[in-house]
Amino acid sequence: MIFEKVVKLLSEQFGMEPGEITEETSFEDLGADSVDIVELSMSLEEEFNVEELGEEDLSAIHTVGDLVNCLQNMLGE
Repeated sequence: MIFEKVVKLLSEQFGMEPGEITEETSFEDLGADSVDIVELSMSLEEEFNVEELGEEDLSAIHTVGDLVNCLQNMLGE
């Protein structure tokens, strides 16, 4: 469920088809820059009702799978 929500947010933000995004998709593959990451972070905070993703969290996230794992940890799933 987390993966599907993340893919939906990413596909909307980066104008991609959801089927193009996998757990192995990197943010580099998406063409994300630092502004995109900040916008995504805010969307995730709102969607999942989590506290702000810190610099340390963001620096460890390189792929969609990393992001899903981070959210699972934050949500205790």
